[in-house]
Amino acid sequence: MRCVKEKGFSRREQEIMEIIYRRGQATADQVLAELADPPSYSSVRALLTILENKGHLRHTKIGKKYNYLPTKPCQQAAQHAIGKLIRTFFAGSAEKAVAALLDSSDVPLTDEQLQRMEELVRRARKEGR
Repeated sequence: MRCVKEKGFSRREQEIMEIIYRRGQATADQVLAELADPPSYSSVRALLTILENKGHLRHTKIGKKYNYLPTKPCQQAAQHAIGKLIRTFFAGSAEKAVAALLDSSDVPLTDEQLQRMEELVRRARKEGR
């Protein structure tokens, strides 16, 4: 699951957040090693500081290095991003978002995926959502 797809992130910030979510935590060295066409080490440190100041990361100190962790669990970040997407592109309508997903030829769905979606709809009805 991709946890990060937010309009407020630059391309590099998004890449960094995806690396940290995938790893669970990372130092600047580890992030640098995984970036495509990596910038300088100091640029990575600056971006990590920016993401921390924006409230997306926090750090712990291990020896002389900072270890960066996301402030929100992946699922919570994904739900926030989906909510923002629905408000922005579908006037707050989950129904319109689901209809767009089902109508999209860019995202082919298997029978198993459709069955799981049907189960999710049944569960949401049962829970009164």
